[in-house]
Amino acid sequence: MFILEFFKRNKICSHLNVPPDVDFAYCPDCGELVENQWYIIRCACCDVKLKGVIKNGEIVPEKHFCHNCGSKDYVIERISKINFIDISYAVLVKSVVKNKAYQFTQSWIETDFRTSNYRPRLLQQFL
Repeated sequence: MFILEFFKRNKICSHLNVPPDVDFAYCPDCGELVENQWYIIRCACCDVKLKGVIKNGEIVPEKHFCHNCGSKDYVIERISKINFIDISYAVLVKSVVKNKAYQFTQSWIETDFRTSNYRPRLLQQFL
């Protein structure tokens, strides 16, 4: 049984069917809300655009130095909208949007106001 568990594949969705031209979309494979984030890498010295790739979950330049000035320093810039000029330099990251939903119920005590001077108030919530 252990050998079969070793050969099982990770069933983590890579969201390949989410179109890159929208900001937010639901993945048709897993149903999660996915945000498309575009990043451009620029040289820190001369501000030239560098072609970027994702290696080990990190955005890095494809070449380890700038082709214009030879510097190894770079800056990662997130852009809100992609244009067709930057499409060859940009890196697309598809991230899942976590929805923080808190569920709670509030209860009120109702009393007959004619017989008592007690004011209605919220009851304590127990989780």
